[in-house]
Amino acid sequence: MYTKRTVIINKSGIHARPGSMFVREAKKFVSDITITKLDAEDKPVKSCPAKSIVLVMAMMLAKGTHIELSASGEDEQAAVDSLIALIDSGLNDL
Repeated sequence: MYTKRTVIINKSGIHARPGSMFVREAKKFVSDITITKLDAEDKPVKSCPAKSIVLVMAMMLAKGTHIELSASGEDEQAAVDSLIALIDSGLNDL
């Protein structure tokens, strides 16, 4: 398993358009990928599969939200690194 943390920086958080961009990228990988919303103390609040647009949207990931991405599988590091880079770029929504 490979895990990294980051913070949502785009002004509107992960809403429909950036959410679909995120899920589209996640589906490029064969690994099981999980996105976890963290509280102010970086403790897990809730998690969901990163390849489900409905569940990712239900996470209500607003600007400033701390998240953790983890993946398990043959391309786990590439999956997490790619998704972290996408989130850190602001998902074309800065």
